[in-house]
Amino acid sequence: MLRAPLYRRVDKETPSSRPAPRPRSRWLVVLAAGGLLAGCIESGTTIVDPSRQTDANWSWDLPPNFPTPRVPEDNPMSETKFQLGRRLFYDTRLSGNGTYACANCHLQGMAFTDGLAVSVGATGQKTPRNSPSIANAVYHPTLTWARPDLTTLEEQMAVPLFATDPVEMGINDANRETVLQRFRDDPDYGRQFAEAFAEEVESVNFDNIIKAIATFQRGVLTGNSRFERYQRGEATLTAAEERGRLLFNGETAECFHCHGSFNFNDQVTYRGARSVETLFHNTGLYNIGDTAEGLFPEGNRGIYELSALPQDMGAFRAPSLYNVELTAPYMHDGSVGTLEEVLDVYAAGGRHIESGPYAGDGRYNPFKSDLITMISLSEQDKADIIAFLKTLTDHSLLTNPRYADPFQTEGE
Repeated sequence: MLRAPLYRRVDKETPSSRPAPRPRSRWLVVLAAGGLLAGCIESGTTIVDPSRQTDANWSWDLPPNFPTPRVPEDNPMSETKFQLGRRLFYDTRLSGNGTYACANCHLQGMAFTDGLAVSVGATGQKTPRNSPSIANAVYHPTLTWARPDLTTLEEQMAVPLFATDPVEMGINDANRETVLQRFRDDPDYGRQFAEAFAEEVESVNFDNIIKAIATFQRGVLTGNSRFERYQRGEATLTAAEERGRLLFNGETAECFHCHGSFNFNDQVTYRGARSVETLFHNTGLYNIGDTAEGLFPEGNRGIYELSALPQDMGAFRAPSLYNVELTAPYMHDGSVGTLEEVLDVYAAGGRHIESGPYAGDGRYNPFKSDLITMISLSEQDKADIIAFLKTLTDHSLLTNPRYADPFQTEGE
């Protein structure tokens, strides 16, 4: 099985000149167990020579100004492996009952999300989380919404494949050999696996399935939105979009604090990054019962589910805002339907749920991030920010044949 990554908690120093902020969940992913080697970088717990990150037939087609991604030494990028992973990503045979594919929760036309509040697995069981986009996942130092222990796409891929509660792809001990045999019986797959993993005698196995899909996901890139073209001097912004840009990056709306990187989030990693600080935020979405515990819904309490530390209650990773106009509903549980509602929650400094099982005033959650405070936004301000956010849509991602379902193009 894949090795668990190393991470440790880092507490923020608070300047004595101001009051201590509310607790924020902050982790430092330690990307190498030993010391650093000159000319090398880290991936997970493995020292990686950059020359071993790709093979001869791979070329990154990076958006301008994007850094070269980090890739594990034991799974270098290759075009053969990328195409195999793409095929597996869209193949329903990669599920216990043969009815569900990775692509069911990650639709290209919806920027690789699914439009549902929470995703649904192969058996119809709902997960507790909204399906995140896979685009630019290569730059995420932690994967999914609240798993600081998942630091590679290979580790993350094992979760939907083999998880039993909730069931996603539904592969288990009773059917795993049946699933593998589906691919071993397919001569096209046999050829592709043999080419992608030429050093192995029996190459059709779950380790290689995971490596191939992770390779495909690393190659799904977005960054050719109108905003990028504006930055390159190839497009202009409307007056409303420019006002929104200034609000987004200013202290009035303060969006940039959690979405200020080249990937419009606050967790990024890339080749040459020696260590990566990863932040998780309680945004005041819940405060069930208005208690001192600041409760979020059972089983969906952020990294508290792993750490059991009170200050980690409701702490989730800030997602990238690329293509955000296409990825509704929003938040980790899809409980906010529109961008307008998202801005209302943030402008209020949290969400007040007045009735029902989740009633409570998230504005006063004791573990809410100090970045989430009441801000004064007019209706025009909100409209302008949303206009700017829509400039982050990369329409080419939605139709790029390189990322499309190969079974449709093959007529299968």
